[in-house]
Parts: sequence; C-alpha cells; structure tokens
Amino acid sequence: MTTREIIAIEDRFGAHNYHPLDVVIEKAKGVWVWDVDGNKYLDCLAAYSAVNQGHCHPRIVNKAKEQLEKVTLTSRAFRNDQLPFLCKELCELTGYEMMLPMNSGAEAVETALKMARKWGYKVKGVEENNAEIICCTNNFSGRTISIISFSTEEQYKDGFGPFTPGFKIVPYGDVELLEQMISINTVALLIEPIQGEGGVIVPPEGYLQKAFEICRKNNVLFIADEIQSGLGRSGKLFAFEYEKIRPDAVIIGKALSGGCYPVSAVLADRALLGVFNPGDHGSTFGGNPLGAAIARESIKVLLEEKLVENSFEMGNYFRARLAEIKSKHVKEVRGKGLFIGVELYPEAGGARRFCEALKNRGLLCKETHTNVIRFAPPLVITKEEIDWAMEKVAEVLVME
Repeated sequence: MTTREIIAIEDRFGAHNYHPLDVVIEKAKGVWVWDVDGNKYLDCLAAYSAVNQGHCHPRIVNKAKEQLEKVTLTSRAFRNDQLPFLCKELCELTGYEMMLPMNSGAEAVETALKMARKWGYKVKGVEENNAEIICCTNNFSGRTISIISFSTEEQYKDGFGPFTPGFKIVPYGDVELLEQMISINTVALLIEPIQGEGGVIVPPEGYLQKAFEICRKNNVLFIADEIQSGLGRSGKLFAFEYEKIRPDAVIIGKALSGGCYPVSAVLADRALLGVFNPGDHGSTFGGNPLGAAIARESIKVLLEEKLVENSFEMGNYFRARLAEIKSKHVKEVRGKGLFIGVELYPEAGGARRFCEALKNRGLLCKETHTNVIRFAPPLVITKEEIDWAMEKVAEVLVME
C-alpha cells in the first residue's frame, strides 16, 4: 500500500491525538529509516530520544528474541530472573541504592510523585493531604491527569479538568522565586535538567546547583526528570552531571530499552523508595522479564559502545555546523550533546514548515513549541552523516 492509502486508514480509524509528519516508516537501522514507498531518511528525532542506541540495534534485538523464547511476563506476583540484575546494574551504575521499575515515562513520574508525597507525610512530617510539589514553567513529564495538572501548556489541560491539587509553578531558571515559594508543606522540586518539549531549554549555568542547595537547606527532595535528557542524550549519562549534583531521585525511561520496549524506572536511596510497602504501588508489566532483559542489554550497549562520549563529541560538532549556517530565520542554536534546539523568529512562520521541507529532502525532525526545530538523532550518528544532514538543513533554513 502507498503512503497516502495507509494515512487514510489511520485518519479514519485512529483517534487524532497526534499531528505527525506524513511519512509512513516500515523499517529502520541505525540512524536511517525507510518509508513504504522506498524513500530513505536520516532520523533526527530518535523517537523523542527513545532510540539513543540506534534503530533495531542488533545486540538489543537479539536479546529480545532470546528472552521472548524463555518468558515474557510473570507479573510481580512472582519473581523472575532478569529484574534483580537490572536493579543491581542500574544501582551500581548510578550510585543509588534502589530502583522501582515501571513501563512508560509518565508512569515513572507518577511513581516519583507518590514517593515524594508519602515521604513527606511519613518522614518529613507534613500534615496529611497538604503536601506540595514545585514544578517549573514549560515543563513536560507526560499527559496523565496528575501530570497535566502542573503543566503550563494550556492545550494539554483544555477540556480535562478538574485537576489534581498540590502543585506549585515556578519560572524555570529563577532560584529567588523558588526559594520564596517553598513552605513547610513543600516535599519536592520536580525538574528537567534540560527541558525537551519546552524547546530544548538549557537552564542558566549554576541554576541546578543553586536549586539543589535550596532544596537541601529546606529538606525538600530534588527529583530530576531525565526521561528525555538522560542516558547519554545530553553528552553525559545524565544532564544533571554538568553541575555536579546528586539528585535525591532520578526518573529514567525512553532509551532505557533502546526503543525496543517500554521500560522506565525511578532511582533513589532506600530512605525514599523504602517508603513503599507491598500493595502501595505497582504495575502488571512493570519489571517484566522481557523488558528487564532488553533494558540490561540497552545499558550495556550505551556504555560498551561509548555512545555517551559520542553524543558529547558529535553534539559539539552538530551545533558548530548549525552555527555556521547564516539564516535570517534563526534566533538561537542551543543544547547539550545531541539534544539540540534551533529557535526561529516568529516571523519565520513556525518550525513545522521547515520540518516538512526537511522531510522532503530526506531528513526527519519535529517542531516543538511552534518555533523550535528539535534535532536529536540516535547517538550512533557519525560526522559524515551530520555533514550530509547539514547540507539539507542549510538549504531549508535559507528558504523564504
């Protein structure tokens, strides 16, 4: 079937909760994908950073096949022989004492919210039902009711109230207002070290360090949402490492499974994750042996193939090449590692048309917050592939 025929089927039978570019991908390998009409594209989105290891990485695919023939799901009613080792390996890698596995990033965020509230009541001594969690403007952590309750994007909230109480919003990057907003009921600050959906916003230098110190001084948990910025995307294993802090908890997902299966987790010390008792929280699929086996191999690929280091090196090269392009449309190029945003002036007519023009030239990326083109290719990308992409980007950024 052709692209047009398949799109017609999706438009008829599928809910219209996304606005994708009109390309129908049928196979992928590394940084490249092919559509049903045989066209080849360089993927510069990496499924919103879920395929940091590259599409269909052979080691991860083989591990998935191997586990599929053994056991895929036991639920947490029984134990399996993969989850314990994923827990151990993640804790040894990151230095945290415990992990709690889930599936989607949003589920992991909900887990962290529950952990913070229960810690607030049982450990900090906040009066029951009064816990407050501080979040930042332009945040994005998912689309559940609780999560959109602290979103500042009106579209995410339109028609979905009433909203979950207990959240305060502070401008991203403003430490003075953060300190003023903390009360005796504040249990946590939930923050993205680099905001992805917000437009690849890198906070002012020193902001995370100061915010961390304020939280420490006030006995408030500092929870880093590294679902999109973590696991090598920023050129470090975690983006918070740029400011040499150790969050009280870290939320991870997306690339934790190399794009082969939904796996997420919350990492924290025993004093935090230890507040959960049997029955407090759970998931039928969370921690399943298939997902755990895939995640274990995905982490090994990241480390053994030095993809974090490649992200740092190629990210610097990618941004330098972008900065060379002279375009009246470009307001700013920013990012860390291979997490890059090109902000356009409003007069450019929005980033969507540039993304569509790039698609027509064989390069896939996606707009965010109307005026930002986000570039986030798999971390296996090479200089030669970046050079190829820059020819297309240069053509498009100078168009009228």
